[in-house]
Amino acid sequence: MVASAKAPTGIFGFDEITRGGLPHGRTTLVTGGAGCGKTIFAMQFLVHGVRQCKEPGIFVAFEESPQRIIANFKTFGWQLETLIPKMLFFMDAQLTTDFLQAGDFDLSGMLASLGSLAKTMRARRIVLDALDVILAHLPDAVSRRREVYRIHDWLLSSGLTGVITAKSASDDKDIHGVQPFGFVQFMVDCAVELNHRMIYGVSQRNLRVQKYRGSSFDENESPFVISKDGFDVSTARPLVRTGMPVTTERVSSGVTRLDTMLGGGYYRASSVLITGFPGTAKTTLCGAFADAACQRGERTVYVSFDSDGPEVVRNLSSVAIRLDRHMKSGLLCMISARTIIGSSETLLVRIKALAKEHNARCLVIDPVSTLSKSGNEVTAHGVAERLLDWCKTDGITLLCSSLLDDASNQQYTGTPLQISTLSDTWIHLNYLAQSGERNRGISIMKSRGTAHSNQVRELLLSDSGIHVADIYTLGGEVLMGTLRWEKEAALRAATELAEAEGAIKRLRLETEEAEINVRLQSLQRELRAKQAEVSLAIQAIENRRSESSLDLARVQQLRGADPIVEDNK
Repeated sequence: MVASAKAPTGIFGFDEITRGGLPHGRTTLVTGGAGCGKTIFAMQFLVHGVRQCKEPGIFVAFEESPQRIIANFKTFGWQLETLIPKMLFFMDAQLTTDFLQAGDFDLSGMLASLGSLAKTMRARRIVLDALDVILAHLPDAVSRRREVYRIHDWLLSSGLTGVITAKSASDDKDIHGVQPFGFVQFMVDCAVELNHRMIYGVSQRNLRVQKYRGSSFDENESPFVISKDGFDVSTARPLVRTGMPVTTERVSSGVTRLDTMLGGGYYRASSVLITGFPGTAKTTLCGAFADAACQRGERTVYVSFDSDGPEVVRNLSSVAIRLDRHMKSGLLCMISARTIIGSSETLLVRIKALAKEHNARCLVIDPVSTLSKSGNEVTAHGVAERLLDWCKTDGITLLCSSLLDDASNQQYTGTPLQISTLSDTWIHLNYLAQSGERNRGISIMKSRGTAHSNQVRELLLSDSGIHVADIYTLGGEVLMGTLRWEKEAALRAATELAEAEGAIKRLRLETEEAEINVRLQSLQRELRAKQAEVSLAIQAIENRRSESSLDLARVQQLRGADPIVEDNK
């Protein structure tokens, strides 16, 4: 069966399971016990057909009156009144007490009326709700089988896409354990089974497609919840999906030195997991991230399972994290999830609805390990996987904390939901007891796609904020608290001593340099004096020679003698 032969239901997840919806122009049987959501499933199928596919529909009610059904669906926001009667028609097919006492009957008259109505409305979809109620009034199994065949043939001939709802086999058996209408499952082209179980006091709803002629489908059970928008079926990521868009954009963790340890911060639309024992500052790091996101102008949802919102805001203000200003501006939506009860699937749907309503770019869940509380152990891991996938698909940066219960085992770093392998970044917080003190340590277990520090740093909390201290080691052991302070003090003292010794040495060298300069200047003056004396002596000799020459010439002139010729030989 090709995709064009499918009638989409508009039920999130179900159309993915069935590869497009219910078989177009065929009949689908939806079975389940009380409270499973059979009527809701059928009504959502009709409403989606009317609003999105422009296919008018007919709802045939065998169990309740149309007025009660319409009143019950007002909480879903589907506004059925605006669709009645042109696009959506409700037929009251309940049998009255007087009619039941009259004897045998068949459905040929009703089907004739439906045929005429369908032509008038140009209906393309029809729902026969609680068919088992009307069939139960027939006298024997042969009559019931006859009427079922009559309905099936009529649906096929009319070309309508039909949905029949009925009680499930486990809820409708005779004294011999045989389901009176079980043969209906063999007649229809598609069969969907809904169930509603209580597991350790927690409500769990599941859906399974039993058969689908001419089409592939997912055969396993899929959890679902009923929200204000109708059915929400949980499904795994389709195999044909090539992946989600990725980015190299970074967002701050809210702690500058932690950003440095992470190589620049978290990746946008990544999933970050913070694990630790009680009191290791998981909520503090969650608050720092939310504060940084709001300072960037990004709308953020903070879901707190451990404390009420006002308590979280008050407690974080002690470490200079002021979330109240972001709540006033509307950027931060603080949710106290302790008021949300139900299964982990219900929690996921509520969280997704809140994030979409707030148009959030960042989501904080503190702690996500609450999803694995009693009654949810089996489904919690799948819920966590879908939470991470949904955030990546919608481009939401997700920060989750996870509580580790066994504080005595410091080597244990796994998580109850086992989502540490799915998270892009995993930060672990722990205690380190030294010299009678208990100090907080922070380390990065992994951070995909980026270089990150492998050191265990001390996490310091004060009224000025969150600080990640430098690492100090002694004999291969990381020092924290008083031991680190003593190490810092010793280093400061050694540095000050070295600086003082350096200053003294510099002063001594400057003094010696000054003395040498003075001596050098004295020698230079003495040298200049000697040079002047030599120049004067040379000048005197030259003068004497000049004078002697003049005197000799004068004597010769006076004597009248010939000039004396010097013999150069």
